[in-house]
Amino acid sequence: MSRLRAKCPDCKTNTAVAVGPEYECHSCGRQFAAGLVRVPRAWGRTRDGGAGMVEAATGLPLPYPEAAVVAEDTLADQVLVLASELPERPLILGGCCCSHIGAVEGLATRYERLAVVWIDAHGDLNTPDSSPSGDEWGMPLRMIIDGGAVDSGDVALLGARDLDPPEVEFIASSGVHTGDDAIERALDGTVAVYVAIDGDGLDPDEVASWMPVPGGLSVAETVDRLSRVAASSTVAGAGLTGFLADPVNVEPATRLCAAVGL
Repeated sequence: MSRLRAKCPDCKTNTAVAVGPEYECHSCGRQFAAGLVRVPRAWGRTRDGGAGMVEAATGLPLPYPEAAVVAEDTLADQVLVLASELPERPLILGGCCCSHIGAVEGLATRYERLAVVWIDAHGDLNTPDSSPSGDEWGMPLRMIIDGGAVDSGDVALLGARDLDPPEVEFIASSGVHTGDDAIERALDGTVAVYVAIDGDGLDPDEVASWMPVPGGLSVAETVDRLSRVAASSTVAGAGLTGFLADPVNVEPATRLCAAVGL
């Protein structure tokens, strides 16, 4: 039975449907591995308020059927609506990393024990009390953990190199995994995984991100790591955030999605 209508990225008709976990356009026949959910909001007050990220969420062309656009007026409403409107296998395109919260919370209700692989130059582990800026886009991973959707011991944080002292302390005390074997340790005992990729976690010479930080992971290295994730677990969904609406991002973003089987 058809469970999702969306716009086909190829023929542009609104006849792409999800049948179980597979996606096929009933007009042109192309098949897809995920439904795209755009989340064009950024929950911060610094610089341009994240306008560049918002533009990417609305305009970055990715070869997946668009299942929904979630642009609620509050973060709480965004999380609620996103969690309730997730397609069978979602690909989230934000916006800031708060776009991942609703996705993880929704998927956590479908899987007994969900892991998270979080690729980001920043920890996103602040709280309102510890955050230097007070911006919520520096808190989403902590919100996910503190909210109980995912256990801290089932989280792998990769590419982080711009951490606030309270985030370093939380990583040390909570069991969030970092380092070369972080993926293996985070996936151990879990049944599925959500992969969150912030553009600034990657090499700024290869990816145009809203908040670039020198020394990021290369696209090739990240593809290799994500291929290991896909080979070791069921990828329940993935999300891209913090990218800019620059054509240079389409090819690496598509490669990263393909690496996890989307």
